Amino acid sequence: MRKLLNWKVLSLVLLLIAAGAIFWQKWQGPEVRAYRVALHPLVQQVVATGRVASDSRADVGSEITAIVQERLVERGQEVQQGQVLIVLRANDLKAQAQEAQAALNLLINSKRPQAQARLAQAQSHLTQAKREAQRRRLLAKEKAIPAEDLEQAENALAAAQAGFDQAKLEVMALAEGGVEEAILQQRLNAVRAALDKTQIRAPFSGTVLEHYIAPGDTVQPGETLLTLRDQSNIELLVPVDERNLGILEVSQPATVLADAYPNNAFKATIISIAPVIDPQRGTVDIRLTANPAPKFLKEDMTITATIQTARNDSALVVPNDVFFQKEGNKAKVWLYSNGKANEIDVQTGLSSLSLSQITEGLSEGDVVLSATNGITNGQRVRANISPLPTSRTSTAPERTDGETPMKLD
Repeated sequence: MRKLLNWKVLSLVLLLIAAGAIFWQKWQGPEVRAYRVALHPLVQQVVATGRVASDSRADVGSEITAIVQERLVERGQEVQQGQVLIVLRANDLKAQAQEAQAALNLLINSKRPQAQARLAQAQSHLTQAKREAQRRRLLAKEKAIPAEDLEQAENALAAAQAGFDQAKLEVMALAEGGVEEAILQQRLNAVRAALDKTQIRAPFSGTVLEHYIAPGDTVQPGETLLTLRDQSNIELLVPVDERNLGILEVSQPATVLADAYPNNAFKATIISIAPVIDPQRGTVDIRLTANPAPKFLKEDMTITATIQTARNDSALVVPNDVFFQKEGNKAKVWLYSNGKANEIDVQTGLSSLSLSQITEGLSEGDVVLSATNGITNGQRVRANISPLPTSRTSTAPERTDGETPMKLD
């Protein structure tokens, strides 16, 4: 009988304890996920997919009509500035160049020395004619010779003077830098220039994207023979959602991955932001450049750019699921204090996919509640504190906090 009484007393005590626990738990309120406000590195990034779209390409053509003798490059081949890409047939031009060079050599080695010799001879004849004319003038003055002899001497002097003047003009025309040499040199230069055009060279260092001719083809002036891309000035075209326009700026850094080479990340920088929005996609075109650009990049290759728009290595942060009634940089959160949920106003700064910076309203160590639990102001709750969400990397610029993924159509 005593055992039965003890059992009933024990059962009653346990029931009272259980009822008290239930009452205490209900009095404390429901358990709610909570976070402790803490300092944390925060990187704001925009991630978007684009393509390699270089503007630094050139269509290489011929300036003369000729037959292709040899093509020295193939698609995808890297070339250096000034490298010969295509050789055109130049037999006629080579013959013209040889002829022009021979005419110039004839002037220098034969015509010019002969003209100088004739000038010296004319000078001698003129000197002699002057002496003879002077002698006969003296004799005629003394009536020692007939007038006809003096007239012959004067005529001989005039002829010698004319011969000298002619020889002098010829020497001047054939002299170094003279008219004749200038004409022949210009003719040779013109032929050489035309001959040089038979060797089509790379205007800059780059990659051969395409060629359109083969040996034996006849090409015309202005015809495109091949296309080059400047590998040192490759651009990346990335359409980004227009909602991100306010945080994007020229010179912001980016980390880029090509879909074909996912393990070979490289750095790039924003160089321009389009002044217009694509109304159909709601995107703005961002152009980036990588210098130096990886050699594996090819035209129209798909790439993904992670653009770092802002960074704070010691930001006061909370998870994004604590906000409600958020408008711009203003929002409300539930502050956990004395076992209750208290509605307060806060202001936000940088924002990522999982975390946001608090600039006003909270302090380090405060506990805030998740806004996904349907609680009310002043309600008693039990805070179940969880760690802050973590990203794939904690502090490196390549982390993906704040990604805004986007794919081209």
